[in-house]
Amino acid sequence: MKTALLQITSSDDPADNLRTVHAMMAEATAQGAQFILTPEVTNCVSTSTTRQREVLQHEENDASLAGLRALAAEFGVWLLIGSLAIKIHDADGRFANRSFMIGPQGQIVARYDKIHMFDVAVTESETFREFKNYRPGSSAVMAKTEFGIVGMTICYDIRFPPLYAALAQAGARILTVPAAFSPVTGAAHWESLLRARAIENTCWVLAPAQTGTHPKTRGKTRYTHGHSMVVAPWGEVVIDAGTDPGIHIFDLDDSSVTEARRRVPSLTHARSFDGP
Repeated sequence: MKTALLQITSSDDPADNLRTVHAMMAEATAQGAQFILTPEVTNCVSTSTTRQREVLQHEENDASLAGLRALAAEFGVWLLIGSLAIKIHDADGRFANRSFMIGPQGQIVARYDKIHMFDVAVTESETFREFKNYRPGSSAVMAKTEFGIVGMTICYDIRFPPLYAALAQAGARILTVPAAFSPVTGAAHWESLLRARAIENTCWVLAPAQTGTHPKTRGKTRYTHGHSMVVAPWGEVVIDAGTDPGIHIFDLDDSSVTEARRRVPSLTHARSFDGP
């Protein structure tokens, strides 16, 4: 399965971001891609909750989701929308950070709401309080596709191995980790975490990422790490996209999962144990 990761620098204008993805999808499909993945918050990267309330929509009215579904159908491809920030009916007025697997007829095959919220002070000047603005999901999700079972996760989830173990034990052979990673934590941990999840679970790990300097929102600028990455089930890095926006294509070979699991069948060796 020829697969394409899109590395982008989203703004806080969903319509503009949709045009960017449209052009990149057209180019990727012209190169033969049959499965395309976009990063976390494809539709809107913003440091302003006020701006988000202005431009985000509920799922049933979201122009980004409708447009991306139409593009998947137009090009006849599978599309992993890394995530969209969308409005939900939450008593606290929070949003959802929701990933979608879209089939080649434009149908929604699976939805996943990010479980783990990034509430950290990376540095004195870089603080994230994701839980304040996003309602966390509570369910692990897999998508059944013609090229394998995909375990869907988002960004900060990568730091929580039990989620990935549960997905792999349930049959996932591909793990998706769309992200908008901080440059500080990205430089320190991104590659190591992705390779660890691939090796532990003998799965492909596909991680399309936001990159670079995002346009200012209400005077504040957001930076992301880039380095969209593909890691094979044996742990080798197949793609490291660096920091420039672009399209990165590779062949997703399910036999690599079978071979890695034959060599080290750790998923069949997992045992329950008593707590400390």
